[in-house]
Parts: sequence; structure tokens; C-alpha cells
Amino acid sequence: MQAVKKIIILGGGSAGWMTAAALATVLKNQYADIHLIESEAVGTVSVGEATIPQIALFNQILGIDENEFVRETQATFKLGIEFVDWKRKNHRYMHPFGSFGTDMDAIQFHHYWLKQFHAGKADDLEAFSLASIAARQGRFMRPENRGNSPLSQIAYAFHFDATLYARYLRNFAEKRGVRRTEGKVKDVLVRNNDGFIDALVMENGQRCEADLFIDCSGFSGMLIEQTLNVGFEDWGHWLPCDRAVAMPCAAREPVNPYTISTAQDAGWTWRIPLQHRIGNGYVYPSEFVSDQQAIDCLTAQMESEPLAHPNLLRWKTGMRRKMWHKNCVAIGLSSGFIEPLESTGLHLIQAGIAKLLGMFPHQGFDQVDIDTFNQQSRMEMERIRDFIILHYKVTEREDSPFWQYCKNMAIPDYLQHKIDLFAANGRIYRQDIELFNETSWLAVMHGQGIVPKGYHPLVDVLSEQEIAQRLQHIKQVIDNSVAHMPMQSEFIARHCQAPPKMS
Repeated sequence: MQAVKKIIILGGGSAGWMTAAALATVLKNQYADIHLIESEAVGTVSVGEATIPQIALFNQILGIDENEFVRETQATFKLGIEFVDWKRKNHRYMHPFGSFGTDMDAIQFHHYWLKQFHAGKADDLEAFSLASIAARQGRFMRPENRGNSPLSQIAYAFHFDATLYARYLRNFAEKRGVRRTEGKVKDVLVRNNDGFIDALVMENGQRCEADLFIDCSGFSGMLIEQTLNVGFEDWGHWLPCDRAVAMPCAAREPVNPYTISTAQDAGWTWRIPLQHRIGNGYVYPSEFVSDQQAIDCLTAQMESEPLAHPNLLRWKTGMRRKMWHKNCVAIGLSSGFIEPLESTGLHLIQAGIAKLLGMFPHQGFDQVDIDTFNQQSRMEMERIRDFIILHYKVTEREDSPFWQYCKNMAIPDYLQHKIDLFAANGRIYRQDIELFNETSWLAVMHGQGIVPKGYHPLVDVLSEQEIAQRLQHIKQVIDNSVAHMPMQSEFIARHCQAPPKMS
């Protein structure tokens, strides 16, 4: 039952420094020595620039001042994602944070809306989302204590420069005692008696020992895969996009508080607005699109001249069969990868850290703890995977071989059940620890074109007139609330504008 006294994190970037910052905060530099090893020559994947609201909890645990964080990372705020051309060409919808309307008599709001929708009397679903309306008008504010007002419950996330974010967290972690070693690992030594990792040997001959090793080495999985050989589960048949090209360009006004994802003939492009630039990228399947075609497509759609050369990325979609094996835990890209369509990359890092802290071991490494960690990690990854598949599967598009493949492919049983349940009577249930809530599933299933045949029968307890009045009241409250919100540019200028010459 001896305590873990030495921890090595292999790899920097967002995964490594988020892990280091969190461990340094929770362990308070007293419980264990935390040592991060990285090589600037190896480089990191630094295009994960969009987040989801759960990151606010991570910042809160670290005690980060949000205005400082926004300034230091050139961040802007995010109220949702707009999906363009996904259902069909020239169609767009918003996946907002927060909720649609408000539940009534223990029945989810959207069932009342569905009744009006079937009668041809409903306003657009987005009219009942404060985040959607505010995003399209370019408005933002943090939540304020206003009782039952929607302004009390504004859910938001961030767009930020991932390289600056890692730099910010490195500074944070090192101030709290995390040691950093620059250099490449030459060899990984494994104990003969139990197969546990014993030490890392650097190119300069330095031997680095630890009780617990955290693999943040990226796609290569130097410890979890190359050393411990846990295996990889490939999900490419469901999510065939396996490459991306990223290029920033100059920022243009106005800087809207939402990400834009635009479907292409194969794959999709992103637009992420920061204070100092726009992040652009194209996620594509190599079976249908060449690297040069992807670069040409992305360049043609950018609103200003590129600020850097194309950054090409390649991956396999899927997950390690074990994310924790023996005394090694994989966090970030080393544990698996799901394309960034719903900005889940940094959240999965955060979730891995949270589970590690919840199951933090002693040197005995009880297998039941490890098995539970792996079971929970798999469940979360599979549920995120299914939500991403939904965007590709449910579509009217058949205008290219890529979309024909997606529309006709078989899908996991869990996802098919979700679709069938909603298509019957509009029912949505959040199960176990799945990340995406009812709002998210509703936004995407409705946005992609699923029209339920019915709605919850208890909606009929209220008269049509009362339902109409209640929905109109909700819509009016949302409109009035949005009108109270400042423009995002005004909010940033007042609270968290970055210095003009940051790189």
C-alpha cells in the first residue's frame, strides 16, 4: 500500500501540460514528484483550438483566472457549432450549448414544440435557444445571478491558440513544482518479473525512474502501445476521415462566438475565430481526397491570405484496447482519437485526468481499479464515437461517393436505438456517463432531418392554446435576454483583450 512517489509524464503539448497542471494542483507538490519529459524536436499536434463547456470545470479546479487565461491564449468565447451543408447543400443549423426552452410538468420542452411543429405552427427550434440566438447576433456575456432568467445559466466554452494554451499551462505547472526535462527517450526499460515499466533512458544516457508513467506521447503511444502492446481498435469503417490540413489566416471582424463546420464533397472544413487569427482546417478521407486536393480546397475557402504553411496530420480513428495497463496510463492522442467535429479532443484529455485522479493508485496497482478505469474510458469513447457517426449517417446528401458511403453504412446498435427512439415519439435519454446531453442529441437529430412520427402523449394534457402561449412567452424571454447581452467584441475589449503583439 505504499504511495506513488514518482510520476513521469512523457510528452508535452495540451495533454502533457494539462495532466501536469492538474496533478500539481491536486497533489500540491507534497504527495509525489512530478516529472515531465518532452522534446521540442518531436513537436506536438496543436490544432485543437475549440472546446466544450466542461473545460470551465477544469479551469475552476486549477483556480485559473479566466480573464488572464483568455488574454494569454488569444481566446474568444464559444456558444455552439454551426453545421453548414450537412443535412443537404445550402442548409445550416446550430448545435448550441445550454438548453432549448424549459421543461414543463416534468416533460421535456421539445415535446411541446414537436406538437406545434406537426401542426405547422412552430417557430424554428433555434428560437428557443438563448445560445443560438446570441451566437448568430455575435453577442456574449458570462452568466449573472438573475433568478429564473436564461442569463443565469449561460453555458459557454472557448476558442484558443493550442500552442499558447500549452505554454500557459507549462508556466502554471512549473510554478507548482513540476520538473521538465528536454530531450528524446532512447529506450524504455521493463521489469522482468511483472512487465511493469521501470525507467526511461534518455539519448544522453540519463535514467528516469518512476512508480507511475503517464503516456502523452501522441499518436505513437510510445509507452502504452510500442512498449506494452495493448492493441488498437480501429473505427475507420464508421468514421473514414483519417487526415486533416490546418492553416491559419488573418482575423476578420466580426469575430462570432461559435465554430463553423462546413460539409464538403468528402469530409468537412472548420473555421475557429481567435482574437489574433482565424483557425482553418479540412478534415478529409484519404480514400476520396488527396493531400493536394485538400490544401487547394481549404485555401480556396479561406477569407484571407494564409499566415503559415499547411500543417498536415494523419491518424487512425479508434482507441487503445486498454488505456491503463500495468503502471502506465495513456491520456490524449496516445489513448485514441476521434475526429474533432464536436470539439471533444481536449475534453477527453480532461476526462482521462479526472478518471485517473478518481482511481489514483498506490504502488500495488489494484487490477479492479485499472479495469474500472478502462471500462469507463471505453464507454465514454464509444458514446462520443456514436454521436459523431450520427452527423454522417443521417443526411439527405447522396451527391458524392463519400456521402453515399456514409448514408448507407451500417452503424453501431446503440446509435441505431437512439435514432429509432427519437424517430418514433421524439424521446431522448442520456445513459450512464455519456458526454452529450439531450440538447445535443436533439439539435443534431433535428438539424440533420429526423422528424419524429409523434411526441410525448402527456403533452396533450395542456390545451393547444396554453402550449402556444407558453412557447411564445419562452421565446419572448429569450429575445429580451439576448438583447441585454453585449457584443462579444465589446465584452472582450472590456474584460480580456490580449496584448496586440502576442504571437
